[in-house]
Amino acid sequence: MTFQGWFLIIAFIAILLLLCKPMGQWLFVLYEGRRTPLHRVLGPVETGFYRLSGIDPNEEQGWRRYAVHMLIFNATLLLFTYTVLRLQGALPLNPLGFDGVSEHLAFNTAVSFTTNTNWQSYGGESTLSNLSQMLGLTIHNFLSAATGIALAFALFRGFARREVKTIGNFWADMTRVTLYLLLPLCVAIAIFYIANGVPQTLAGSVDVTTLEGVKQTLALGPVASQEAIKMLGTNGGGFFNANSAHPFENPTALTNLVQMLSIFTIGFGLTWTFGKAVGNQRQGWAILAAMVTIFLAGVTITYWQEAAGNPILHDLGAMGGNMEGKEVRFGIAASSLFSVVTTAASCGAVNAMHDSFTALGGMIPLFNMQLGEVVIGGVGAGIYGFLLFAILAIFVAGLMVGRTPEYVGKKIEAREVKLAVLAIAVLPLIILGFTAIASVTEAGLAGPLNKGPHGFSEILYAFTSAVANNGSAFAGLTANTPFYNLMLGVAMWIGRFFIIIPMLAIAGGLAAKKYTPESAGSFPTTGPLWTGLLIGIVLIVGGLTFLPGLALGPIADHLAMIHGQLF
Repeated sequence: MTFQGWFLIIAFIAILLLLCKPMGQWLFVLYEGRRTPLHRVLGPVETGFYRLSGIDPNEEQGWRRYAVHMLIFNATLLLFTYTVLRLQGALPLNPLGFDGVSEHLAFNTAVSFTTNTNWQSYGGESTLSNLSQMLGLTIHNFLSAATGIALAFALFRGFARREVKTIGNFWADMTRVTLYLLLPLCVAIAIFYIANGVPQTLAGSVDVTTLEGVKQTLALGPVASQEAIKMLGTNGGGFFNANSAHPFENPTALTNLVQMLSIFTIGFGLTWTFGKAVGNQRQGWAILAAMVTIFLAGVTITYWQEAAGNPILHDLGAMGGNMEGKEVRFGIAASSLFSVVTTAASCGAVNAMHDSFTALGGMIPLFNMQLGEVVIGGVGAGIYGFLLFAILAIFVAGLMVGRTPEYVGKKIEAREVKLAVLAIAVLPLIILGFTAIASVTEAGLAGPLNKGPHGFSEILYAFTSAVANNGSAFAGLTANTPFYNLMLGVAMWIGRFFIIIPMLAIAGGLAAKKYTPESAGSFPTTGPLWTGLLIGIVLIVGGLTFLPGLALGPIADHLAMIHGQLF
């Protein structure tokens, strides 16, 4: 580990803390549905959308109606993208003449981008046309991200409102987030990427002559526009197979920093927005403190392990840190930080190959996802996932003080606790269940490149990534098969919507409750004690559930490595 590496990590956190309040304030304006300076330009677009679709943005919805509209919208987008991918060969903007995508791959990809997972069982530059990239995928990058933020707004209203039966309007939330947050920011970020060397063209490729005099064909396309929302919306699906390790997606150390900041900025801001919504800013800071503490612990372990390197190679005389699978333009520190950022959020973009990390270095990205990606988390999904853990934490605290637990003025009763447990239990049941199936079937065992513990980790990582809606991979797994495309597609759908529905039910129930002011017997939910309890609940409930998988995979792989064995 070096001074420069730690300076990068500390500077990264410092910049995010500076951006937290401005982003939170902007999000709060959208949460309340107030006018912004952008309304002068984009207001007519919003009004026109409502008129064309027959939507009244002022019509409030109960949690069931909110959920139904959200599900119908996402199911429609899934079918649309599936159709585009299947008909790709007959559609325009296909300069390289790619055929339509197979049934199982089209299903996997459509589900993946609908659920904000962006898992890719294919190489983008060798599989998808420009039209498929723009119309089939980039549209999801905006709308799946906007869905997550809209759902966070709905849960905030559940905590903030008193004795009402509504939690907002799904269509209004979606439209405002897309028009006044995601779109303008992405235009600015895309221009920055173009200025720093990221391509933005409808050309399919360009022929060049290398310095050695060899002819080479380089894939091109509308990369910058997709790259901007890929990061800001914590989507992660790359235009190229190498993702953000590719120099056309992430050419410099500066673009690398901007990409990492893009992944976390909205998640940081939503903690401030939550505190403002419930009328106590310290509530938001307490949640952010718990998130950042867990995040920094993960970064420390990953950076330490990657900088220490592989003892097997050390014994052979190759000293130094682990540079396998990493880009020299980023190095160990930036690659380690990026890996923890992208898996702490539900982004899944990579600037290094996680499959080449040391055993314990690769364990932290895996563990981040197994916590439910609530450590900052995806846009919207991170904060509402963390609040589910907060409900469990205040329930435990209520047992300690012998009173009905209360959180931000709402009594947390049996219904909320049961729904929170139901939502959180989805991850271990599906991750471990599907991993077990893949580990004992012929089709599943045909996927891993490696044998032994690391091969198991490749399977475990894939289903963890799918259920957690992350999308990154231990790239040694061959996933473009009917078995893995279908199994991972189902896992992604369950991991997204089987958590959202209980969460919305909690929001609806909380909105109907009376406000209960704090008293001398209330458990404080803003200080260090609460932050520590939150961290403990997240690690115990979200972490110990996965000890069987961790013991069989990364930990066993680490023990094999330090004893000089290779798998």
